[in-house]
Amino acid sequence: MKTARRRAREFVVQGLYQAQLNSALTASNIRSNLLDNEQFLKADEPLFTQVFDGAFETQTELLQLITPHLDRDLAEVSPIERAVLLMATFELRAMPETPYPVIINEAIEITKTFGGTDGFKFVNGILDKIAPQLRPNDPPRK
Repeated sequence: MKTARRRAREFVVQGLYQAQLNSALTASNIRSNLLDNEQFLKADEPLFTQVFDGAFETQTELLQLITPHLDRDLAEVSPIERAVLLMATFELRAMPETPYPVIINEAIEITKTFGGTDGFKFVNGILDKIAPQLRPNDPPRK
């Protein structure tokens, strides 16, 4: 059973994915499209709004945090993995109330759902490098 917060994050990833595939779409267009999905009623709408809007509006800054940790060119990162990394990096940076192991675990699980076979390993590796940079005072992940 998926939690409302997991569902919200899944919708965030879907929205960021749409934005990558069609740069003509605005955040408002994407949000309206996602809100029309009957499954959205089961999602945590305030979390969705905060993370989607924040990640969408700061994509350039977030990619600057992500890119130095990539083992390949950004263009070679799948759109799903890129969307998950954008979402999780935004949460790591802007939502200190959420423990970073929770953010990373959610990112891994969502990548397992939507991404390629080993995409979750790639996402985990990148986030394990970004988390200490953005959360230097948090205890290390076990």
